[in-house]
Amino acid sequence: MRTRMRTRNRTVITPEGVALPFVLASRGARAAALLLDLAMIGAAMIATTLTLIWIAGGIGIQVAEIETAASPKARALQALVIIWIIAMFLFRNAWFLFFELGPRGATPGKRITGIRVAARGTERLTTEAVIARNIVRDIELFMPMVFIGGAFAAGSDTDLASWAGAVWFAIFVLFPFFNRDALRCGDVIAGTWVVEVPRRKLGEALSVSAPVAAADQAFTFTPEELAVYGEFELQTLERMLRDGRGPALDDVADAISRKIGRPYPYRAERVFLESYYLQLRAQLEQGLRLGRRKADKHAA
Repeated sequence: MRTRMRTRNRTVITPEGVALPFVLASRGARAAALLLDLAMIGAAMIATTLTLIWIAGGIGIQVAEIETAASPKARALQALVIIWIIAMFLFRNAWFLFFELGPRGATPGKRITGIRVAARGTERLTTEAVIARNIVRDIELFMPMVFIGGAFAAGSDTDLASWAGAVWFAIFVLFPFFNRDALRCGDVIAGTWVVEVPRRKLGEALSVSAPVAAADQAFTFTPEELAVYGEFELQTLERMLRDGRGPALDDVADAISRKIGRPYPYRAERVFLESYYLQLRAQLEQGLRLGRRKADKHAA
């Protein structure tokens, strides 16, 4: 289990020098999330259809009793049909977009399985990336399914077309098994990947132990130098220090020193980072006590 987890571990270094370690979502978790979302979409479609049928019955609309297309009942039925078409379109096309564009970057299925969509590299997840990966899902999943279903419905003369659709479907379904990051074609095109959501909350990291006084540290930083980062960066810096990865420590120390304009002695990167971490944590804890919160480097 631990060997498999290590193969999914990744770390990226932001331009500001913060190491962002994370774990890629497993293929099983991604498949389970998709099946959960499809089940919820199907349930929502059925519930919407039954609700509209109930509304039609409640206002006395009977298709057999409609005499002309211009009658009030006919117009009411047309309105319900339009509502149904719009609802089916939204459930089918907007479900993934709506939830993945939200602050959590995850559909209900992904939230249940503890995963989310993230941008590859150090950039933030963009609207364009989410739209791109979901447009490609139509080519990967829904179009071949429609193609296969249409081929079977047409009769036995379309065996070749149904097999072509099945091969098309299999290629895209098996694509994540042929790259080390378990990427869909949509992820490759959109520049995204799916990662596990960290289980630990930042509040726990902020209260691990009492903060150490700045005077006891090898380096002393001004409030302005500490203000460039927030709680999110504090948590990631703590994880990096806990893991103790040598090359990552060098890169992060160099980037932070350039960001704040503070050099450090050769081979003192860990002491530099530990001092910065402890003093940043103390400053953030003081801000929390005073009702001020800095969530990350982007917060004012």
